[in-house]
Amino acid sequence: MDAQSRGRAEEIDPADQWVLNPRTGNYELRLDHSVAQAPAQRAAPRAVPRRAPAAPGSPAAPAPAVPGPRRGEGPPGGRRGGRSRKGGGGRRKKILVVTGGTLAFLLVGGSVAAYLYYDHLNGNLTVTDVGDAGTSGGFKKDQAINILVIGTDKRSGAGNEGYGDAGSVGHADTTILFHVSKDRSNATALSIPRDLITNVPACPTKQPDGSTKNIAGERGARFNTSLGQAGRDPGCTMRTVKELTGVQVDHFMMADFNAVKNLSTAVGGVPVCVEKAVDDKDSKLKLSAGQHRLEGEQALAFVRTRHAFGQRSDLDRIKTQQQFLSSMMREMKSKQTLTSPQKFFSLAEAATKSLGVDSGIGSIDKLTELAGELKDIDLKNITFTTLPVLDNPAEPANEKATVVVNQTQAEPLLQMIRGDVSLTEVEQKEQAAKDAADADAKAKLDALTQGNRAAAKDVRVDVYNGGGPAGSASGTLNWLQNTKGVGKSSNLGNAPAKVETTQLEYAPNQADQARALMDMMGLPATALKMGTADAAPKTPMKLTLGADFKGAGVSLTAPQKTPEGVQRVEADKEVCAK
Repeated sequence: MDAQSRGRAEEIDPADQWVLNPRTGNYELRLDHSVAQAPAQRAAPRAVPRRAPAAPGSPAAPAPAVPGPRRGEGPPGGRRGGRSRKGGGGRRKKILVVTGGTLAFLLVGGSVAAYLYYDHLNGNLTVTDVGDAGTSGGFKKDQAINILVIGTDKRSGAGNEGYGDAGSVGHADTTILFHVSKDRSNATALSIPRDLITNVPACPTKQPDGSTKNIAGERGARFNTSLGQAGRDPGCTMRTVKELTGVQVDHFMMADFNAVKNLSTAVGGVPVCVEKAVDDKDSKLKLSAGQHRLEGEQALAFVRTRHAFGQRSDLDRIKTQQQFLSSMMREMKSKQTLTSPQKFFSLAEAATKSLGVDSGIGSIDKLTELAGELKDIDLKNITFTTLPVLDNPAEPANEKATVVVNQTQAEPLLQMIRGDVSLTEVEQKEQAAKDAADADAKAKLDALTQGNRAAAKDVRVDVYNGGGPAGSASGTLNWLQNTKGVGKSSNLGNAPAKVETTQLEYAPNQADQARALMDMMGLPATALKMGTADAAPKTPMKLTLGADFKGAGVSLTAPQKTPEGVQRVEADKEVCAK
């Protein structure tokens, strides 16, 4: 605490109020009961999450200052204006204990146990309503979680005037699709290059008056313009990622330059290694060869430099960022951090003050629930990788500034993410236990794929589009009839409801047709949905193309190993930047 907060003998540093409970092994907030407690005074309304303005360039309202506790007051940021408990005893604030993967885990890939002042930290959050770009209804067992982590280059916050473009509304400068497996045993962090040329779909954005403004889509745009440009909000970036990858994004978390500076400082610095001396005048990063511990401005310079390592491109900057985030993970999981309540307090403040989220996780309660889903993932089972790209062939050889997706490498990688296949080797005993638990389910799926295949001319199927790209049903029909010889097929247009994964519904007496269509389409066994009653003659099967559908003839069966040539690194590995 500063000198002013220490000015009176009875004042207490909040970090000193965390006491280890030997029965639970957790730190708990203990107020000093030796100091008389006066009834809480009505001062200000209860803090609530900040609502993000519709225009990305508009400044967010600053979080209220939090003084050190004085005699007669609750802990900093506690509920104010409520009734005090009868009997004069100080009321203990509601504390949320978050262990393992928590807020910082998603902001910077970190993992930490944090103790959160509920009301105060709730008020730190900036919340954006992204409509149906994400999902709602909480986290479900046996369902993967996809979080889009966005680092914006908006020059907000003290000390950031020298970074980014002057007057920038903030673009998607750094973007990571963080996929958490259904069984919560592993995760994949997919970096998406900012200079990727892609299509940005039209998107609705919520305005301050509650109305909705539709932002036009754009073909052949840089990925980073999916945020900020033309008033696009994080929901537009979520929609762009879904169209690009075929992965339904559930939630987003967004941070600015202050996130790196404040979190790296809160954790006491992040260890990094550089293979050779660095003196980058653009980012102002100057380091000698070897090991360093970076925080604040130095940490930000390290993750922003584009001219210090590799081929001096954004792709090399992505590798440096992945190394930094992996190191921050390890630092947050270290004994020094896990046993320091003062660091917990600082991390909670730094994370929430730097954090923008969607309304689906727009409270400490929801973030705590999310943290509980992630707490058991081991760092060795978290893989960082980058969407494979190629130089843009439309640009002259000496003016390469943008990239395009390398479909040969990218599609198998994205299939693995969509198919919930880990890019890292989960411990053998963990995998063996999982395999044993899934043995019956696998046997049933295998049984569906065994047996005769009908001839193409005998396959009857109605095709619906339940979430694939526009025109998917008609494109698939044309492919089936003219390439595969499935003449008894029809386009039934849009499905009654959206589906995440492609499904083929059929009767037991249509099993040979279903297996034939499965082979043609490259459908996984999980797409087969056999009913219980036989169908009447000439009844067609029902093929519903889901959000995972990428095109006729593009296999939906995920490979089991990372495609050759795809860059990857596990979070537990120490790598030197070079």
